[in-house]
Amino acid sequence: MLIAGFPAGAWGTNCYVVAPAAGEECVIIDPGHQAAQGVEETLKKHRLKPVAVVLTHGHIDHVASVVPVCGAHDVPAWIHPADRYMMSDPEKALGRSIGMPLMGELTVGEPDDVHELTDGAELRLAGLDLTVAHAPGHTKGSVTFRTPETSEIPSVFFSGDLLFAGSIGRTDLPGGDMDEMLQSLARVCLPLDNSTVVLSGHGPQTTIGQERATNPYLRQVAAGLGSVEAPRRGM
Repeated sequence: MLIAGFPAGAWGTNCYVVAPAAGEECVIIDPGHQAAQGVEETLKKHRLKPVAVVLTHGHIDHVASVVPVCGAHDVPAWIHPADRYMMSDPEKALGRSIGMPLMGELTVGEPDDVHELTDGAELRLAGLDLTVAHAPGHTKGSVTFRTPETSEIPSVFFSGDLLFAGSIGRTDLPGGDMDEMLQSLARVCLPLDNSTVVLSGHGPQTTIGQERATNPYLRQVAAGLGSVEAPRRGM
């Protein structure tokens, strides 16, 4: 599997381009603020042809480049229905204005073709199998994507803003909920094998085993402890 990731824009949001190998079709995950150029450079470098954009959630730092990327390649975008409104109304999703200078750089709206994600869906795109898990907490429509484990490579878990290396996504924006976040961590993350590679929406790569051992939030969930205060990381 080929996974090319890069941090983009003002929030350093990780965008991932995923394909079975160089020279084949690919899926683009979370093309956020100022990600379009990086996407094009990655496609050219690895000779890839996009077939879809898939989104872990609707915050502007993850979806700001959806319209230009989908438009340039005539591909659909996939998003959970609870977050779909954010593509057209990003300020409502944040509960405040993010500022006219920044908004002037963005192409707000939906691409021509939008498909909705559901919990447990099995997506077959570009020769890849992606299992969708609905994981509310950061937003109502947050999802994760997971590739299957094989004898040669571990499963890869695209966690969005659910789980970071050493932390979790913030829950203080509209649609955020700490209790739902803890439930999602328990239901979606804890059952995964320790070898599962975690590629999150912000920050470095990690593994479920590393987070199970050191992440204070995942440790508290595993211990069955109550609610804790979430960090203010990411959008």
